[in-house]
Amino acid sequence: MADDYRRHDFELERRIFEIDNKCSCLRAEKQDDDYLQNASAILEKLKGFYRHGGESLNFSKLLQDYTQVILDITFYEENQLVDQEFPEDSSPFKIQQLLQDLTEPEVLVARLAPGQEVQCVLGTELLECLYWRRGALLYMYCHTLHQRKQWIKKNKDTFIKCIQEGVRYLMRMLQVRNTVKLSDGVVLHDGGASILSEGIFSDTHLLTMMYIGEMCFWAVKYEDCSADSTDHKEDGLQFRDIGTQILNKYVNACEGPLQGQGWNTENAKEILSILQ
Repeated sequence: MADDYRRHDFELERRIFEIDNKCSCLRAEKQDDDYLQNASAILEKLKGFYRHGGESLNFSKLLQDYTQVILDITFYEENQLVDQEFPEDSSPFKIQQLLQDLTEPEVLVARLAPGQEVQCVLGTELLECLYWRRGALLYMYCHTLHQRKQWIKKNKDTFIKCIQEGVRYLMRMLQVRNTVKLSDGVVLHDGGASILSEGIFSDTHLLTMMYIGEMCFWAVKYEDCSADSTDHKEDGLQFRDIGTQILNKYVNACEGPLQGQGWNTENAKEILSILQ
């Protein structure tokens, strides 16, 4: 058992020093980037932990800090892709690389802490963020592809698969926290109970709903135009049903308890009128 722990601990140490080399290379490109600076500061702390015998941090905290480094570095890399408007030639490979990087913390938990729930090790917010970032990356990519009509004509299956993968990640993000059940005697004012009962815990949850709705709309639009759309529907998600359900929740929240807080429902209603 002790040998297994030392082997796993060594694996995480190796990954920390590898990612530190990557961070150093990226900082050479842009020294003053806030996210790279934050990642570098965390990495210095993690390297110091190992240099001093590895006795001051628990394993869960190590994985949480490592996950934050991954989030910071990949955010910098994502911004580069967005600024370059997702180049056609290099984007597919780079996106898969980023998705793999953002999946690694879950893989490490499964390998290094077998028997423990990922959410218990990483915490709710980090796990939500990992799903959100993967889904949002694919949303931004699909949003760009959606404007390349000629590309979609030639690569419709690839486009639908990207949407499907993105919607799955965003749905997982919404499912990380269980729907809140209020105990007897607990009172929430201003519609707080109804918002929480729908799984809406933050602005990011609302934005996630809108992203899902838009992606489902794109999928329905191109599936309906596709001669082999039946194959997609048999193997994949029911985009029309998912989009309708999620956007109805979004509209009800924004025009109900969250009315007057700056959330626009015009686009959601327009999409709903088409999906329904």
